[in-house]
Amino acid sequence: MSETRFHGIYPSTVLPMRADFSPDWKAYEAHTAHCVLRPGIRGVLINGHAGENYVISRAEKRRAVEVTRATVDASRLVVAGVNAEFSLEAAEEAREARAAGADAVMVFLPNAFALAHTTAMAVLHHRTITAAVPGLPIFLFQAHHAAGRMGFTPETMAALLEIPEVVGIKEGGWEVDGYDALRRQVKALRPDVAVCASGDEHLLACMVHGSDGSLVSLADILPDEIVALDAAVRANDLPAARALHERLEPLAEAIYGAPPGGRATARLKWCLREMGVIPTATVRPPQPPVDDADAAALRTALKASGL
Repeated sequence: MSETRFHGIYPSTVLPMRADFSPDWKAYEAHTAHCVLRPGIRGVLINGHAGENYVISRAEKRRAVEVTRATVDASRLVVAGVNAEFSLEAAEEAREARAAGADAVMVFLPNAFALAHTTAMAVLHHRTITAAVPGLPIFLFQAHHAAGRMGFTPETMAALLEIPEVVGIKEGGWEVDGYDALRRQVKALRPDVAVCASGDEHLLACMVHGSDGSLVSLADILPDEIVALDAAVRANDLPAARALHERLEPLAEAIYGAPPGGRATARLKWCLREMGVIPTATVRPPQPPVDDADAAALRTALKASGL
């Protein structure tokens, strides 16, 4: 397997839903094609946080892999999120993702780990999954710096990098110095592992430090611009990168930065509906829909970003 196979840009898709909260698979297919079947897009991350992976069933996750695999051509990689509190349940999700056509899985830690977790717990969770799907590549997920104790310590990261199936890391710590420290550690221990800058508001800064790609939901809305930003940084064209950053940043701040936190999926769906990509902005409870104040801010940001 090429050491750069998993490098590149991956939109992290949402799962469109009807008013009764059931998945709208036709809309999902159209949304996936809209942001993934473009020049410069390496693949797609599905069943991630943007895809509401904590409130969709195992059957729905498998169906999402099947629909995605049927929608994107073989040149695009499908990375399926695995998110369960119980390691054996997570292992079953991984088995089903591989059977449905996923090229890799991204392992999300149990939400309970935000209260406390140890290196042994993190390693056991990941090794339980890899034992169920031997040889299947996996991405690690570095959690937001404000997600309690969920983020990996350097000691835990070093232990996880001993797992041979690890091919990449979605670095979602949302803190630039932390990103660079993790990147340096990984490149010293496992230079083959792709470190992907994935804090939507901080893409430029992290990419300048060095990045092997990005798995971000902002690419659902502005995929071409994120591909161009990555290319500009790699070409050392800072003026072009700055110009792209100025276009991306208003929307990134409105979706991810504006309080209250944790509202990105609702805001993404609202924007995609406004753009005519999906028919409704329904999110499953306990997330409420976008309110009038949020809608006004998002509409302003869409205009500022040229949409």
